Amino acid sequence: MTEWGGVVVSSDAEREGAELLAGTRRELWRRLAVGQSEGRAPSMAGAVVRDGRPVWLGLRGTVDGAVPHGDVQYRIGSITKTFVAVLVMRLRDEGLLDLADPVGKHLKDTPVPDATVAQLLAHSAGLAAEARGPWWERTPGRLRPGPGDLFGERPRRHPAGRRHHYSNPGYALLGALVERLRDGTHWGEALRREVLEPLGMTRTTLDPVAPHATGWAVHPWADVLLPEPAEDTGLMAPAGQLWSTAADLCRWAAFLSRGDERVLSATSVAEMRTPAVPAEGDWTTGYGLGLQLLRTDDGRVLAGHTGSMPGFLASLWIGADPHKDEGLAGLALANCTSGPAVSGIAADLVRIVAEREPRIPAPWRPLAGPLDEELLALTGPWYWGANPFVLRLRADRELELGPVSGGGRSSRFRPSEDGTWTGLDGYYAGETLRAVRAGDGSVSHLDLGTFVFTRAPYEPATPVPGGVDQGGWRTEG
Repeated sequence: MTEWGGVVVSSDAEREGAELLAGTRRELWRRLAVGQSEGRAPSMAGAVVRDGRPVWLGLRGTVDGAVPHGDVQYRIGSITKTFVAVLVMRLRDEGLLDLADPVGKHLKDTPVPDATVAQLLAHSAGLAAEARGPWWERTPGRLRPGPGDLFGERPRRHPAGRRHHYSNPGYALLGALVERLRDGTHWGEALRREVLEPLGMTRTTLDPVAPHATGWAVHPWADVLLPEPAEDTGLMAPAGQLWSTAADLCRWAAFLSRGDERVLSATSVAEMRTPAVPAEGDWTTGYGLGLQLLRTDDGRVLAGHTGSMPGFLASLWIGADPHKDEGLAGLALANCTSGPAVSGIAADLVRIVAEREPRIPAPWRPLAGPLDEELLALTGPWYWGANPFVLRLRADRELELGPVSGGGRSSRFRPSEDGTWTGLDGYYAGETLRAVRAGDGSVSHLDLGTFVFTRAPYEPATPVPGGVDQGGWRTEG
């Protein structure tokens, strides 16, 4: 049997594993095998990550006459955009740009100077979907030598900020932005130095490095192959140039799940996973800052990206729902232009493990460190008008406010240095929670974005907006 990072690999000849239950491994292997066979992919690799560690790798078909392994490179197409987005977020966190900046503030020769950095990250700048000229994915980058060569006479297809419209040239501009703010360093070199090396992703490269798969087109009506070109796409490379492996993408999935202070904080990575234009009502797909969002049929929320280039398909999904996060990620890679539904395969790998082996909760333990009695005194029931809420103390002085029962607005809050708390999620994300004190120093009420929470329903002694009827509560209407 073959080991890979401590995980025993599933392949045509090797189907035993050590991390997951045998039934789970078989179901994962079956899903990959069905996807490869029905999609008629020359080869396919799939993997599952749980709590930052690879727990399953499946390999199917052949590369150069042999079953591939976890270190074989595949071209990952638009998954490249997630790497470029991390480089941009690093620049933001370093104070070198603001996401609200128009790109023309930093790039003087762009045909769309008013498009903001955030709009480019989220594909909401209204830019054209594809680069000018012949099919950019199959032609040399030298055909588009400058930023002005990326767009035709009508670079914008929609009003900026009004809708999501996927734009590959938009990410070419972001790559140029990185190079401009890194004093001329090529974006690929910046990526290697700032991101790939710290994360140990030595097999993720701009150009293929053996061993790597050959990209194929599969004839739609016959089981025959045609080799696809693997061009250097030049200025368009930030949209889809990278090659990577199942092993490296497991590391990337772990990073996108939890961040890494050497590269990008967990808070900034979580910001990337947040819808850039908040979804309303029922939705199945969305986009954050460089990350696609997917809501599956079973209600699971995933973040990641799909990718395609001539001869290759790729997909990577991580659990992104803070209320239903099993710490899982799934990925699928294939060396064919079309055929297998790799996005669905990667999502199914997550689903299979989540359903068959739901996370066992960590044992309850009391909070560590000294107890802040004043903070403890804030906990318990509070009332927004007559609606009961409860405030709970969590680790690291965080607070959680939510309704006592049923649905309603619930959020977590992180402490700030000025003695307030800032909402992390839900309705109150970004809003400020204050404990307002009376003249004697006791806490009078909580102020949350102008909403007043009192210790009793409509407590007369507190400044309830609009006041409280002096007659008080009564038994008859």
